[in-house]
Amino acid sequence: MAQWHGFSRRKSTGGRRVLSRGKRSTEISSEKQFALIGEPKRKIYRTTGGKTLVRILSDNTCSVATKKGKTVSATVTNVVENDANPNYIRRNILTKGAIVETSEGRVRITSRPGHDGVLNGIQL
Repeated sequence: MAQWHGFSRRKSTGGRRVLSRGKRSTEISSEKQFALIGEPKRKIYRTTGGKTLVRILSDNTCSVATKKGKTVSATVTNVVENDANPNYIRRNILTKGAIVETSEGRVRITSRPGHDGVLNGIQL
């Protein structure tokens, strides 16, 4: 369900506030979309000003920067640690800072899958 980020129609004292305008579409946030492990799927959103934002809905490959200085594409199997939320480990949700198990070993995600539209990480 979308959230509304506009002004409250009530004051801090509980009294009513009269607004001379209605709700704006820019005050309504988009649905929460979590990046999961699975077949690659992306979604394009329109942001304010006509710009576009690409979000990962699911992906199973990650660009990994190895310790030797090379970049390798690795397949992601599952989430091992996630400091953002312990429930994200069970649900295999990918966020920035999550540690995942890949074909190259353990990798920390350095990109923001919900904002960047790519999965990048560094080998631990």
